[in-house]
Amino acid sequence: MSAPVWARTASACRCRADTVRVLNVPVSAELRALWRGWLAPARQPLFLTGEEAAAFDLQTLPRAELTLTPEERDTHAVWGISAAADRVAWLELADWHGLGSKRQRELLALQVGYKRGNIPRRRDFADLLPGLPEAHFLWTPDRLTDAVLQRVVTLSAGDTPCQKSGVPESVWEAASAHLPRVRELAGTFARHSGANCFGAVMGAAGVPGAENEWMGREPFGAFLQERTRSGGDDTQPGTVLLWRSADGLAQHAAVTLGEGWAFQKASQVWTSPRVVLRVNELKRAVRQRGQRRSRLTLR
Repeated sequence: MSAPVWARTASACRCRADTVRVLNVPVSAELRALWRGWLAPARQPLFLTGEEAAAFDLQTLPRAELTLTPEERDTHAVWGISAAADRVAWLELADWHGLGSKRQRELLALQVGYKRGNIPRRRDFADLLPGLPEAHFLWTPDRLTDAVLQRVVTLSAGDTPCQKSGVPESVWEAASAHLPRVRELAGTFARHSGANCFGAVMGAAGVPGAENEWMGREPFGAFLQERTRSGGDDTQPGTVLLWRSADGLAQHAAVTLGEGWAFQKASQVWTSPRVVLRVNELKRAVRQRGQRRSRLTLR
């Protein structure tokens, strides 16, 4: 039985002195520094009910008044947090340490129950960080070594390492007619949250800067109307694979390179790289109940 992907990527060799590979994608020291800041910020939001906030004697604000950066929203998976937790306490690191271990455990258990993200589990990192104190904990900058960052991002993104290096030169050459920037973008991370699947496809097709934007359905729909025709072939370059929900709304998009290869960005989250996968592997990863897939061809 082969080792899990996080074990393989964690031991990947450095391609330059300041670069490591995560999901088979090179990541600079500068970008890793950004990741550390998002995972271990100077203050963290804890989500509570009013009764819980009172019981812990924590100063809170209504969740409806909460303002977050895109990176804070995605790092803490705020979209999935229970609506019952309608108060938010911001705690700085010194405040957190001042709570004591018992109250820390109780607050972390509440965050796990409310499905807040960025609450790591000891069992996922015990081999890299011996002596972690609890079943769950909060990140501090000193714990976020390169190997730990590799593990964090791989666990978040899933078992989908980029296969860019396996694509034959002839495939890149054939794809360049429809996708002039796909080779440049494949095997890269965005430097922020928000860059999504629609923008990745548009950027690969030559729309300047689209890969770095949160591209909504309307501009993506206008791009499809202008640049595609119905139908396509998964074995040919330039076939846009489009997944729609039952109500007809576009939910995800990818594009083929030819000869069984495809390009995608799985989500808008900063942990999601732009990757090349085999088409069948991509389809399995994207498949969701109730969604239907269609094909369009770039022209």
